[in-house]
Amino acid sequence: MIVQKITTAKQTKKQVSASGRVYITSGFNNTLVTITDAEGNMLFSGSAGRSGFRGSRKSTPYAATMAAQDVANQAKQAGMQEVSVFVNGPGSGRISAIKALKVAGLRVLAIADTTRIPHNGCRPKKRRRI
Repeated sequence: MIVQKITTAKQTKKQVSASGRVYITSGFNNTLVTITDAEGNMLFSGSAGRSGFRGSRKSTPYAATMAAQDVANQAKQAGMQEVSVFVNGPGSGRISAIKALKVAGLRVLAIADTTRIPHNGCRPKKRRRI
Protein backbone atom coordinates (compact mmCIF):
# COMPACT_ATOMS: atom_id res chain seq x y z
CA MET A 1 0.00 0.00 0.00
CA ILE A 2 1.42 3.34 -1.10
CA VAL A 3 0.49 6.47 0.79
CA GLN A 4 0.86 9.74 -1.05
CA LYS A 5 1.33 12.95 0.79
CA ILE A 6 -0.68 15.81 -0.72
CA THR A 7 0.78 19.24 -0.15
CA THR A 8 -0.97 22.41 -1.07
CA ALA A 9 0.88 25.49 -2.18
CA LYS A 10 0.61 28.14 0.48
CA GLN A 11 0.26 31.58 -1.03
CA THR A 12 1.61 34.43 1.00
CA LYS A 13 -0.48 37.57 0.82
CA LYS A 14 1.51 40.80 0.68
CA GLN A 15 0.79 43.45 3.28
CA VAL A 16 0.03 46.52 1.20
CA SER A 17 -0.79 50.06 2.26
CA ALA A 18 -3.89 51.73 0.87
CA SER A 19 -1.92 54.13 -1.32
CA GLY A 20 1.00 53.62 -3.65
CA ARG A 21 2.76 54.70 -6.82
CA VAL A 22 2.46 53.39 -10.36
CA TYR A 23 5.37 53.80 -12.77
CA ILE A 24 4.47 53.33 -16.45
CA THR A 25 7.44 53.11 -18.81
CA SER A 26 6.15 53.15 -22.35
CA GLY A 27 8.78 52.62 -25.01
CA PHE A 28 8.46 52.03 -28.73
CA ASN A 29 8.65 48.24 -28.26
CA ASN A 30 7.03 47.46 -24.89
CA THR A 31 5.13 48.92 -21.94
CA LEU A 32 6.26 48.23 -18.36
CA VAL A 33 3.99 48.81 -15.36
CA THR A 34 5.39 48.77 -11.81
CA ILE A 35 3.49 49.40 -8.58
CA THR A 36 5.47 50.46 -5.51
CA ASP A 37 4.65 51.58 -2.01
CA ALA A 38 5.18 55.16 -0.82
CA GLU A 39 8.89 54.52 -0.09
CA GLY A 40 9.54 53.10 -3.58
CA ASN A 41 9.73 49.38 -2.73
CA MET A 42 8.40 47.33 -5.64
CA LEU A 43 5.24 45.36 -4.90
CA PHE A 44 3.82 44.32 -8.31
CA SER A 45 5.11 44.51 -11.86
CA GLY A 46 4.02 43.48 -15.32
CA SER A 47 4.56 44.18 -18.97
CA ALA A 48 2.92 43.75 -22.33
CA GLY A 49 5.24 40.83 -23.01
CA ARG A 50 4.28 39.12 -19.75
CA SER A 51 0.62 39.54 -20.68
CA GLY A 52 1.12 37.29 -23.70
CA PHE A 53 1.87 39.73 -26.50
CA ARG A 54 4.83 39.10 -28.77
CA GLY A 55 6.64 41.05 -31.46
CA SER A 56 5.09 44.21 -32.83
CA ARG A 57 1.84 43.62 -30.89
CA LYS A 58 3.67 44.46 -27.64
CA SER A 59 3.88 48.11 -28.63
CA THR A 60 0.12 48.59 -29.11
CA PRO A 61 -2.14 50.53 -26.72
CA TYR A 62 -4.27 47.40 -26.21
CA ALA A 63 -1.24 45.46 -24.93
CA ALA A 64 -0.50 48.31 -22.51
CA THR A 65 -4.10 48.20 -21.31
CA MET A 66 -3.93 44.49 -20.59
CA ALA A 67 -0.57 44.81 -18.79
CA ALA A 68 -1.84 47.64 -16.57
CA GLN A 69 -5.09 45.80 -15.88
CA ASP A 70 -3.26 42.65 -14.73
CA VAL A 71 -1.04 44.56 -12.33
CA ALA A 72 -3.88 46.76 -11.05
CA ASN A 73 -6.02 43.71 -10.29
CA GLN A 74 -3.18 42.21 -8.22
CA ALA A 75 -2.83 45.47 -6.27
CA LYS A 76 -6.58 45.78 -5.79
CA GLN A 77 -6.82 42.25 -4.38
CA ALA A 78 -3.96 43.01 -1.99
CA GLY A 79 -5.86 46.03 -0.63
CA MET A 80 -4.49 49.04 -2.50
CA GLN A 81 -7.06 51.74 -3.21
CA GLU A 82 -5.38 54.90 -4.48
CA VAL A 83 -2.29 55.54 -6.57
CA SER A 84 -0.16 58.32 -8.01
CA VAL A 85 0.90 57.68 -11.59
CA PHE A 86 4.31 58.53 -13.08
CA VAL A 87 4.50 58.13 -16.85
CA ASN A 88 7.81 57.88 -18.68
CA GLY A 89 8.65 57.37 -22.34
CA PRO A 90 7.34 58.21 -25.81
CA GLY A 91 5.33 55.03 -26.51
CA SER A 92 1.73 54.67 -27.58
CA GLY A 93 0.54 52.88 -24.42
CA ARG A 94 0.75 55.80 -22.02
CA ILE A 95 -2.85 56.99 -21.87
CA SER A 96 -4.45 53.59 -22.29
CA ALA A 97 -2.49 52.21 -19.33
CA ILE A 98 -3.77 55.03 -17.09
CA LYS A 99 -7.33 54.35 -18.23
CA ALA A 100 -6.89 50.67 -17.40
CA LEU A 101 -5.86 51.56 -13.84
CA LYS A 102 -9.08 53.53 -13.39
CA VAL A 103 -11.22 50.75 -14.88
CA ALA A 104 -9.63 48.20 -12.53
CA GLY A 105 -10.89 50.21 -9.55
CA LEU A 106 -7.83 52.12 -8.38
CA ARG A 107 -8.35 55.79 -7.61
CA VAL A 108 -5.80 57.91 -9.48
CA LEU A 109 -4.74 60.86 -7.32
CA ALA A 110 -2.11 62.47 -9.56
CA ILE A 111 -0.52 61.97 -12.97
CA ALA A 112 3.02 63.17 -13.63
CA ASP A 113 5.01 62.93 -16.86
CA THR A 114 8.68 62.23 -16.06
CA THR A 115 9.88 61.84 -19.67
CA ARG A 116 13.29 63.39 -20.12
CA ILE A 117 13.48 66.16 -22.70
CA PRO A 118 16.85 67.48 -23.88
CA HIS A 119 17.35 71.24 -23.61
CA ASN A 120 19.51 71.27 -26.76
CA GLY A 121 21.90 68.65 -25.43
CA CYS A 122 23.40 65.91 -27.59
CA ARG A 123 22.84 65.87 -31.31
CA PRO A 124 20.02 63.41 -32.13
CA LYS A 125 20.39 60.42 -34.44
CA LYS A 126 19.69 61.00 -38.11
CA ARG A 127 16.00 60.73 -38.96
CA ARG A 128 14.63 57.32 -39.91
CA ARG A 129 13.55 56.99 -43.54
CA ILE A 130 10.99 54.32 -44.32
